[in-house]
Amino acid sequence: MIEPTAIEPLASADVRRFPLRPASATSMAMLAHLSIRDFVLIDRLDLGFAAGLSALTGETGAGKSILLDALGLALGGRADAGGVRKGAASASVSASFEVDAGHPALALLAEQGLAQPEDGAPLILRRVLAADGRSRAFANDQACSVGLLRQLGGMLVEIHGQFDTHGLFDPATHAGLLDAWAGLGRDATAVAARYAEWAAARQALADTQAAIAKARLEEDYLRHALAEFETLAPQPGEEKTLAESRAILQAREKLAEALAEARSELEGQRGVESALRAAQRSLERVAAHAGERFDKAIAALDRAASETMDAAAEIEAAGDALSEGGADLDKTEERLFALRALARKHRTNVDALADLQAEIAGKLAALDHGEAGLKKQAQAEAAAKATYLAAAKALSAARQTAASKLDKALAKELPPLKLEKARFRTRLSPRPESEWGPGGLDAIAFEVATNPGSEPGPLAKIASGGEMARFMLALKVVLAKADAKRGLVPALVFDEVDAGIGGAVAAAVGERLARLADEAQVLVVTHSPQVAARADTHLKVAKTATAKSAATSVGVLDPAQRREEIARMLSGASVTDAARAAADALLAGTG
Repeated sequence: MIEPTAIEPLASADVRRFPLRPASATSMAMLAHLSIRDFVLIDRLDLGFAAGLSALTGETGAGKSILLDALGLALGGRADAGGVRKGAASASVSASFEVDAGHPALALLAEQGLAQPEDGAPLILRRVLAADGRSRAFANDQACSVGLLRQLGGMLVEIHGQFDTHGLFDPATHAGLLDAWAGLGRDATAVAARYAEWAAARQALADTQAAIAKARLEEDYLRHALAEFETLAPQPGEEKTLAESRAILQAREKLAEALAEARSELEGQRGVESALRAAQRSLERVAAHAGERFDKAIAALDRAASETMDAAAEIEAAGDALSEGGADLDKTEERLFALRALARKHRTNVDALADLQAEIAGKLAALDHGEAGLKKQAQAEAAAKATYLAAAKALSAARQTAASKLDKALAKELPPLKLEKARFRTRLSPRPESEWGPGGLDAIAFEVATNPGSEPGPLAKIASGGEMARFMLALKVVLAKADAKRGLVPALVFDEVDAGIGGAVAAAVGERLARLADEAQVLVVTHSPQVAARADTHLKVAKTATAKSAATSVGVLDPAQRREEIARMLSGASVTDAARAAADALLAGTG
């Protein structure tokens, strides 16, 4: 009998690891370690798990469900203040997983901006539950939402109990499972691609139709607006030019007065130019007697006279320009104000009017030629739809064949599990066109009838919890290869899948769990010695109680302890030599 104390994780020699696989192959997940603090009846527990099949046994009420509840909490399950051990301020549960490099859980961490574990390090999910019922979630010691923890947990572990209403019981997963089981993954991917192409063509057609419809509603307005634009013919930069011309024309009188004054000053009584030339001649008459002393003065007077002539000519030209443009002010202002009014009307600026004119003209041209373009897009949409339908119908036919084969494969698994009267059916129902999608034309659902003559219905409607768990086991056995093909193999947990059965049926359950353990890590909570004897690792839950408290502990059984536990499961409280001999037979028969 094990002592009711916490145990250390399994040593490496005790753990049967999965074979190494390349990162591009199936992504495996293995629950390596569970650490529990102050949860219900557990004070402190550190438990290691091996690959293969692990059986968890113990007397009724020992606390096996507490372990599963603790694991569920770490995987993002519902938190309840009653989970905190009496007298403790909080409870915490950590679950460590070994995952392959390409596991989707790692991609989800990266997508959420959380650091991934270093090479070779485990992925750790942790939940802390306070006594007031509030909880915090962590992934690799980084705070995260409970929703994210639940997503990660769903990728790492599947828990199947007697009263499951999720997982394989969710019809949304059935099409993918059937496709993977039948090797139709590429066909399904092709259908999804054809649907995306059809959806894009359909959207393009709808956008064009909407644009044409809108343009038709605006056609009268657009044609009136274009006529206004064509009348004005606005040009880029025209506002600045007109504004400058207007400013000059408005100051015309002042400018003319200034020019007249300048002209008067230059002309004077004698005229500046005449005075300069007279002074130049006076110096030139006596320059020969002065050597070179007058040369610079004579040259300066000559330049001044020439510049004066140029200035007078410019003043005359400016005056002529002002007098000739006198009639342009009204026209300039009229055009400038018209352009600004048009810009205000269209809520833009004057410089953008030319572009807006081109845009309006383009809309009208599209409207005039839209029917031809619309016809081409309608043809493209019809062609894309036909291509999608051809691929989807081919997939539907292949699915129908695969469904028949799956039904037969599952039918072979049911009688050994005491479900010989049950009937499994993969139902394919055509969806209305409004529900066609990337998954094809079919609504796919796994259904079962447990009583002869009854019509099959949803898996979750099965009345008996024991039947439900065994049916789940049969499905998992048949679909195990499908999980591998889908590239994701989580750890599997079965809670009392053997409830209400024994003998040959229990042996059949154990044999199927062992088969599953060849594909994935499997943990089973069981009361069946036939199932426990199949396990690669045997863990026992024990509860010790005093007048004031009770505590639950878990230990890994060595061969002698395992023989004794299986004998107890066979005979009850009093373990007999006959029960030990039967335990030896069970253990020998599974070797």
